[in-house]
Amino acid sequence: MKKFFPVYVRVPVIFFIVFGLMEYFIDSGDRAAFIRYPMVSVFLLVFLFILIAIEITLSAVNRVMYQLMSPEEKAVADYEDNLSIKESTWYKDLMHKLTKTQPIEKEGDLLMDHDYDGIKELDNNLPPWWVYLFYICVIFGVIYFARYEMFGGDDQEMELKKEMAQAKIDVDEYLKTAPDLMDEKTVVLLTDAPNLDAGKEIFMTNCAACHRADAGGQIGPNLTDNHWILGGGIKNLFHTITNGGRDGKGMISWKGTLKPKEIQKVASYILSLQGSNPKDPKESEGEIWVDENAKSDVATSKSADSTEVKK
Repeated sequence: MKKFFPVYVRVPVIFFIVFGLMEYFIDSGDRAAFIRYPMVSVFLLVFLFILIAIEITLSAVNRVMYQLMSPEEKAVADYEDNLSIKESTWYKDLMHKLTKTQPIEKEGDLLMDHDYDGIKELDNNLPPWWVYLFYICVIFGVIYFARYEMFGGDDQEMELKKEMAQAKIDVDEYLKTAPDLMDEKTVVLLTDAPNLDAGKEIFMTNCAACHRADAGGQIGPNLTDNHWILGGGIKNLFHTITNGGRDGKGMISWKGTLKPKEIQKVASYILSLQGSNPKDPKESEGEIWVDENAKSDVATSKSADSTEVKK
């Protein structure tokens, strides 16, 4: 075998196999494992050194053993080294186990009785690899039929539907904790002081020029009353800031300037100014907006707390 796989082939092949396995099994993100984890590089260098040391040691041992052989043993060793791969003993043994072929001298024992115009047939056994592969296919077919035809296993279409449904659930869960992927469906109102202070700073920088510092309205509408042109509440306000107001005369879209988390903060700050009654506010625009969800929650609460006595 060493003749067909010399040392300059064996060492690189073994090294890169180990290298590939480490890269496959070690989670290193978007960088190679030997770059992200220096210990991996150290291990690979030590492993390469050991491989080379083993090859040098084996080569030295083989030379010493050859010198200790008798002339007859050296002749046998030289003869085996000069054999081609198909003439080598290990190759012949392997092929015999795979094919179970009979030597050409024994073909007479394999001849069948019939004769077709001088053409005779040999009764050779099927190759073991073919027989084993056939048995495996039969067993697989029985299991496959039972799994999908008798016990109602999921076919490819059903598996796809389930995977798509699970993927949607995973995406929804991810969006809940990914502020930069937030939209008007997943945004929630912020009420804590740090976020409202951050929202105020964003408002003063980007919004006060049109809505005044107190949000009483100037070029833009008054943001402190309960009238809204495109709907109130955190979801509507988030959508308006993100995509802009009415075409041609409304507010510009801020999605190219502010991140979703920043839009959430400034929208929450604006809603915290409801009812603040600034000095000389701009006349109300739009329609009175009522949060239907809050309204239904109040109605449900009153129904649950009712203590009416029936006579």
